[in-house]
Amino acid sequence: MAKKLATYGVIGAGSFGIAVANLLAENGNVLLYARNKKSVEKMIATGECNDQKLHERISATNNIEEITSNCNLIFPVIPSDNFSLMLEDFKPFLTASHILIHATKGLHVDKELSIDSKIKKESVYTMSELILKKTGVVRVGCMAGPNLASELALKQPAATVIASDFDEVINEGQKALKSKRLQVYGSNELRGIELAGVLKNYVAIAAGIIAGLGFGENSKAMLITRGMAESIYIAKALGYNEKAFLGIAGVGDLIATCNSPKSRNNTVGRYLAEGLNLAEIKEKMTEVAEGVKTVQVIHALKSYGFKAPIADILHRIIFENLSVEDAMGFLMRVPTSEDADYIS
Repeated sequence: MAKKLATYGVIGAGSFGIAVANLLAENGNVLLYARNKKSVEKMIATGECNDQKLHERISATNNIEEITSNCNLIFPVIPSDNFSLMLEDFKPFLTASHILIHATKGLHVDKELSIDSKIKKESVYTMSELILKKTGVVRVGCMAGPNLASELALKQPAATVIASDFDEVINEGQKALKSKRLQVYGSNELRGIELAGVLKNYVAIAAGIIAGLGFGENSKAMLITRGMAESIYIAKALGYNEKAFLGIAGVGDLIATCNSPKSRNNTVGRYLAEGLNLAEIKEKMTEVAEGVKTVQVIHALKSYGFKAPIADILHRIIFENLSVEDAMGFLMRVPTSEDADYIS
């Protein structure tokens, strides 16, 4: 008698949501939730979404109760700007029996940000913190790593990290995702892993600018290395451990995102190098680039005393009309310090 397959849930039918659903379908059945009824009908009719073919074990739905009643393990994979609203919709149907492992590399801020905003870190939430605040779910985790949706869609080898305060969540996530093409590591550094996935986004914007200006590998290597250092300075100032930044979900994700022209954040940087402003870039892009918001959040947290010259320059480019050519000049004049001084 064949073993009964588990049923996993995925919330969000963007390019990465579809990639995650297809990975999960290699180990079980999948209910894929999309809010838009027409999108669900199209997936059912064509068996495709976002230029990806849906695995035969994926069923699309816009019924919240269907996914929460049939799935114990659910993966929310939606932009951070929509995450809070999604939780409001799902809250009546989520209980302490559910496990939520999100794959959203962004932050939630409980106030509107402006150029001069100053905020406390208590106003900034990772997605796991938002889940705990807004729902009755206790067992939460995140999926993070060098997981470019376009490469996962092509079934290329990759690795990811499931991070959680609970070993049970890590084990369940590994069991659901691990396959011949995906190596799945575990970590108990949940918030550090989440923050690493967030901060690499703005470094990837800077990498896109460098590529758009025609600079070479020396410049890119310098940026990636100093970007990791800057991320660790920020993390330490906010009370996080640097360990999460030195593994697959930290430097691994940073390298992949900074080097890929298919990365949304990298694409934003390339457009900035062409002279486009933020409004023009948003018109060209179909999905959110989290790095722009991350730059705003870092700028608003500067009272915590960390030095973040790359983020500072990006804020001036995106929100204060500094030209990219002048920005590169400013960056090259940043005073140097001891190499690798972020390691304690």
